[in-house]
Amino acid sequence: MKQTGRLVVLAAMVVSLACTGGTGGGGTSGGAVGGPASGTLSIAVIPKGTSHVFWQSIHAGAVKAAREVGAEVIWRGPLREDDRDSQVSEVEGFVSRGVSGIVLAPLDDSALVGPVTSAMRSKIPVVIIDSGLKGGEYVSFVATDNGKGGRLGGEHLAKVLGGKGKVILLRYAEGSASTNEREDAFLEAMKASPGIQVVSSNQYGGADVESAYKKSETLLSNYKKPDGSLGIDGIFAPNESTSFAMLRVLQDNGWAGKVHFVGFDASENLVKGLASGQIDALVVQDPINMGYLGLKTLVAHIKGQPVERRIDTGVQVVTRENMEQPAMKDLLHPDLSK
Repeated sequence: MKQTGRLVVLAAMVVSLACTGGTGGGGTSGGAVGGPASGTLSIAVIPKGTSHVFWQSIHAGAVKAAREVGAEVIWRGPLREDDRDSQVSEVEGFVSRGVSGIVLAPLDDSALVGPVTSAMRSKIPVVIIDSGLKGGEYVSFVATDNGKGGRLGGEHLAKVLGGKGKVILLRYAEGSASTNEREDAFLEAMKASPGIQVVSSNQYGGADVESAYKKSETLLSNYKKPDGSLGIDGIFAPNESTSFAMLRVLQDNGWAGKVHFVGFDASENLVKGLASGQIDALVVQDPINMGYLGLKTLVAHIKGQPVERRIDTGVQVVTRENMEQPAMKDLLHPDLSK
């Protein structure tokens, strides 16, 4: 009987181990398998979306940090970057689940205030990344200096234009604090060059590439000359999806390389456009660092360590001339496998 009892206990232990989630932070967009191991911090990382390279880089950085601190990443986010209700539900679900903490890139600077406040008051700390949130009931804001990024993009476009010409801005989406800051700073930079006229700055591309493609095509058609050329000299787009959509429209209509274009963020197609001269510059963030520092900051707070209220993760202007420099290559071609 004693032997049988020992076998039953051993079998129960094996089943228990088989059902326990790993501690290496290997969650996917569908969430981590199983629950966290005993004593392991479970950190929900909620991006604005899951399809763009930018968010995949955020995920890679969070996983790297989780491995260092022995936490588990649970990665879940909306498929579309305009699905506010889905993101609100994700935050509320993780609060109900009782995770150790949340790292959130809010889709809307107002709509997510309530859920984040609820999390904080439920003793579930929240670190905000990428895009700001109104109010201040969160642990820390870890993100690019988006105003600086927009200003740098505007200054570079003004430089390649020689301080004169007609320019258009294709905005991203209403309610997105990060891109709003870039757009406003870009327009401020344009004011520093009296010879530059911003002929359109009120059009929004929307949350995905296809939507932004249609908006870009419609916008540029307003400036098409009888001979088929464009009656504008410069373009600025404030994120990955609007930049890629605009590049595709320029390519499809034979305008690529014939109008100065500054985009934001990096992907394989945008880097190819930069290398070929179809894009003058890309304003590039460091999303791996953002995901990494976002999670590290949250875990430090949970462990009672002091953290900074605002952490700048860096921004650079990459051109054809400097894109082969080691630091720039790391930003353009991040190794997500690490």
